[in-house]
Amino acid sequence: MTKKGVLYAGTAYAIWGFFPLYFHAIQSAPAFQIVAHRVVWSFLFVGGLILFRKETRALRQSLTPRTVLIYLAASILLAINWLVYVWAVNSGFVVETSLGYFINPLVSVLLGVLILRERLRPFQWLPIILAASAVTFMTLSLGRPPWIALALAFSFGLYGLVKKIAPLGSLHGLTLETALLFLPALGFLLFAEGSGTGAFGHISWLTSLLLALTGVVTAIPLLLFASGARRVTLTTIGLLQYFAPTFQFLIGVFVFGEPLNQATVIGFIIIWTALILFTIEGLYTMRKAHVQSLREAVPVPPEI
Repeated sequence: MTKKGVLYAGTAYAIWGFFPLYFHAIQSAPAFQIVAHRVVWSFLFVGGLILFRKETRALRQSLTPRTVLIYLAASILLAINWLVYVWAVNSGFVVETSLGYFINPLVSVLLGVLILRERLRPFQWLPIILAASAVTFMTLSLGRPPWIALALAFSFGLYGLVKKIAPLGSLHGLTLETALLFLPALGFLLFAEGSGTGAFGHISWLTSLLLALTGVVTAIPLLLFASGARRVTLTTIGLLQYFAPTFQFLIGVFVFGEPLNQATVIGFIIIWTALILFTIEGLYTMRKAHVQSLREAVPVPPEI
């Protein structure tokens, strides 16, 4: 593990954590248009990087019907995640978006069990049960499921599941995902412009600039994360991933002044407890496996 790797990955999660401030700054644009701009400008940015690095031929050669179908599924899930997130941030639900990314690791584990038939260690079931209890408690207390949090957690969890079998690297994968969404997104923006409801160039120069920069803002943390993940352990990534929802939660409460009722506070406490137990169990298991591997590596002295 290197300090540079921690810096890269930590910076990526920090940027994701401050996303609410960025998207709140362009809330005068409709959520659908923000997401469409994010797709279009992201494709132009990462496509430009592919051209600059002269990797277009390698990308084309990697395209097979199976690869395209995998990334089509990934792009749809990514679009759903982006749309729910942007709408929620600009509608005053930043705290609930943070809840979604807090429970995302547990949802990913659950999806692994249900879809990939992965087996959990006995103690790993406790955090899953606690998370389900928290969601049930909040549903009964609030009179509605925390659907924003659940939509974000499951869309990103399923996205991660699809990416588990995806054959391309981070840059090529994001390029293909945004390429598959590019024409529908561009067509939607042109339709909005033609109908007189387009935001780009019609609200303020700052909003237009921030809309154009959504591509850079989207790609940079992904590239930082990809670079950092190669240099640090999976355990470190697991701990760093809580930076983003923590920053989002703090921004929602202390910057945007979103109210915290008793049910929400109790729900968060249960989720945090589940995550702490999940992390401790994972660290203990990895340490135990490491110690065991060291013991097995020690040569046995020959009998005299």
